[in-house]
Amino acid sequence: MGQTRIEAYRTTTNWMSLPATARPHRPSSPFSQPDSNSLFSSLRTRNFRLFATGQLFSNTGTWVQRIAQDWLVLSLTGSATAVGVTTALQFLPTLLFGLFGGMIADRYPKRTVLLVTQSALGLIAGVLAAATLAHVVAAWQVYVVAFALGLVTAVDNPTRQSFANEMVGPAQLSNAISLNSSVFQLGGLIGPAISGALIGAVGPGYSFAINAVSYLAPLAALLRMRPAELRTVEWDRDAPGQLRDGLRYALREPRVLWPTVLAGVFGLFTANLPVTLAAFAHSVFHSGPSGYGLLSATVAVGSVAGALICARLPRPRLRILLAYGAALATLYLVSAAVPGQIVYAALLVPIGACTLLLLTSTNSVVQTAAPDDIRGRIMGLYLLVFIGGAAIGGPLLGLVDEHLGPRAGMLLAGAIPAVAVVAIGGWLAWEHSRRVAGSEARRHPSLV
Repeated sequence: MGQTRIEAYRTTTNWMSLPATARPHRPSSPFSQPDSNSLFSSLRTRNFRLFATGQLFSNTGTWVQRIAQDWLVLSLTGSATAVGVTTALQFLPTLLFGLFGGMIADRYPKRTVLLVTQSALGLIAGVLAAATLAHVVAAWQVYVVAFALGLVTAVDNPTRQSFANEMVGPAQLSNAISLNSSVFQLGGLIGPAISGALIGAVGPGYSFAINAVSYLAPLAALLRMRPAELRTVEWDRDAPGQLRDGLRYALREPRVLWPTVLAGVFGLFTANLPVTLAAFAHSVFHSGPSGYGLLSATVAVGSVAGALICARLPRPRLRILLAYGAALATLYLVSAAVPGQIVYAALLVPIGACTLLLLTSTNSVVQTAAPDDIRGRIMGLYLLVFIGGAAIGGPLLGLVDEHLGPRAGMLLAGAIPAVAVVAIGGWLAWEHSRRVAGSEARRHPSLV
């Protein structure tokens, strides 16, 4: 039965091609707009506009906390490895439970799931704020909080990622994904600057408090949405092999498989760039928490630009993803050798832009290739690979930064992805030549 369903998915990836009686129910107004090249076209949909506004506040709070959390651990332990361990603990639950998080995203109303997860994330941030402001925080407590945040995020991430399609519909999905990335990185532009100033002035506790309060914005946005204007996809509760369906589809569909592999390889290092930035600010440039916040904000400037550029581009092909990956790996290799904080910070702008072009494009290709009723599971798998790579890369990069220096960390972050890009490119070229040869053989059997 699973094979039959997979073949059905291949023929119904675009739900607009189905007969009217077979399409998921949707009101006409939110999804009847034609696809547009406008940079902000998906914001015409009220529900998505509310969602993006709420996410801007919560993402800013998340970045405020991330900078403060890394710096707190570094201050408590004096170890870049400990910072990497904290990052790994926050990513580890997605590695363990990401597929089940995707199943929850497919099975239950996404708006309801997000109300629960966003509330839980705010409460956990509040606990860390209380412990830090009371001056009783220890490194092990930060580890516990990071793991708890990761548990909730394992459900929140695939739900939030796949929710975009229910708000805007397939025609605007790529634009919505790019704008979501822009909103996240805009928070990354504002948050580190706020956090760096707060840490220097009053310590990291208030950064965690700001993050806790910031979750009120997405909760208010979710509550103000119009449920009748959300596309709904029915979950077949009696169908067997529901996890296997997502895995089988991902392995057989190149538009899911190879972008996911690229995201996983680059996730080892791009998701852990803050670990290396903290080490640069602490031991190379000696610029303290304000310098760390400045470096992080510089990355975010490029990231916002990259995400906005991506919103205007057509849906990329696999070869474009490889070009983004090659450019990003090269930038990492060059940045490992440059002297001085100013030159290094200048290179972080294109690094941020290429990172977002790559990761937003891989996300977009995977989501648009996934059928509606397994999109949550596909995104659960994608995030499992990406965040799982980050969980492995956190302590690895921390060890390299601590014992060989942060320049060695940047060098490693460029070299390994460069090898992966060359290997994937070679495989795709071989597959293409094999298909061409097979086609020629069928066309001219007398030549075989």
